[in-house]
Amino acid sequence: MVGLVMLGIAIATAASSPFVVPYPPNESNTQEAYVPPSRTHFLGTDVLGRDVLSRVLAGTPIALRVVGEVLLIAGLIGMFLGTFAGYLGGVVDSLIMRCADVFLSFPNFLLAMAIAAAFGASLENAMLAVGISLWPRYARLVRGQFLELREKSFVEAARAIGASNTRIAVHHILSNCIGPLLVQLSLDAALAILTTSALSFVGLGASPPTPEWGVMISDSRIYITTYWWMPLFPGIAISFVATGFMLIGDGLQDALSPTLRQRHYEAS
Repeated sequence: MVGLVMLGIAIATAASSPFVVPYPPNESNTQEAYVPPSRTHFLGTDVLGRDVLSRVLAGTPIALRVVGEVLLIAGLIGMFLGTFAGYLGGVVDSLIMRCADVFLSFPNFLLAMAIAAAFGASLENAMLAVGISLWPRYARLVRGQFLELREKSFVEAARAIGASNTRIAVHHILSNCIGPLLVQLSLDAALAILTTSALSFVGLGASPPTPEWGVMISDSRIYITTYWWMPLFPGIAISFVATGFMLIGDGLQDALSPTLRQRHYEAS
């Protein structure tokens, strides 16, 4: 419930940000640079005199867009390849899983950084890079579900009455993977925000003057000991949204796992 409240606040902020920002996010005013938090600028201003609160609010829809696009890319690729690997098996399964093992052998951020560097520095390429780096998680998850479910009696019954392979794979097996997929998606939402912000921080994501939280921290990192409010509040925004998604993921895992529910019941 706490995670849902936090996510609700983020969504409401993203929806209302064009109407509630006190100043244009990219409007510079060098005469008001380095202003600490005050009544005029609640979260202070940055080195160019831009209002930090306005930029943090304007960065919220960007963060939620990052989550949606990264998970869409990773989920679609992983579900497609995991379905093929789990249902067909044999050589197809071996090839897809060895490819997934190659991706998983690299740290996630380093792999995303290498892909983003190859594509070129931009927010779109950063999201694509993070999505590509995450697909093995979904491929292995869907494959495992297929290996478990394809021998079940309801699948055998569907096969016996002449259901096509496509119908069996999508309607009878893949539909039963929704629970684990939702848990994985909600947990990876936090990772998507953190990794994309980190790519922007090292110069491989969004570029200035985009009010993206990773860019804001990168631009103000040298002022952390003097003008602390510049990197602090974008960092708090990243932590807030990422924590909300992680709490939702933990809650979904508890709710959708009968084993965990039974353990909680026995413990209580």
